[in-house]
Amino acid sequence: MSKTVVITGASRGIGLSFARLYKGQGYEVYGVCRQASEELCNLGVNVIDDVDVTLQEGIDRLDSALHGVSIDLLINNAGILRNEVLGSISPGSIRQQFETNALAPLQVTETLMDNLSSDAKVALITSRMGSVTDNTSGGRYGYRMSKAALNIAGMSLSHDLKPRGVAVALLHPGLVGTEMIGGHGDITPDQAAERLSQRIDELNLENSGTFWHSNGEVLPW
Repeated sequence: MSKTVVITGASRGIGLSFARLYKGQGYEVYGVCRQASEELCNLGVNVIDDVDVTLQEGIDRLDSALHGVSIDLLINNAGILRNEVLGSISPGSIRQQFETNALAPLQVTETLMDNLSSDAKVALITSRMGSVTDNTSGGRYGYRMSKAALNIAGMSLSHDLKPRGVAVALLHPGLVGTEMIGGHGDITPDQAAERLSQRIDELNLENSGTFWHSNGEVLPW
């Protein structure tokens, strides 16, 4: 029997690469997105579109679409990046990043908690920009703050889900050439998905809650 993976933000970038990768590995793939892309639809996976994970109706639609589905791997990948400069901070921009990058993954995980199999894994796609120690350049207030919030949520999830046999990973993909950062990066989305999948393979209850770079380095908080 094949395993099942649910991927948010699956219409493009790393999420699309995850869908392609796990489809190739024989997983039953559910690609979650606001608007399905042609590339995602052409993969032959289960597409759950019209899902805005920042809205309750989007969460409810996701819950309904996955009713009765046992999930072996949940990848919370959906995220946004904005740029705030000191002196012209936009509270609305920061709130939007918190809702998408931190609150939504927590709500998705909580909503699908009873769908998780007894040895399931939850991957939170975060960023080293959420590391306090690693912040040597400042700026990007909303993104940094939201990813730091996601990191602490992931650590709490690792403790709260452990009795269920569910392990949680906090994963930094690296500098990936996605549309979100203008296509300029050190690695491609496909390379990022491949490296991140290796970290997910290594995830277990003993190392649950670890903050990893996709290259295997354990990152500082």
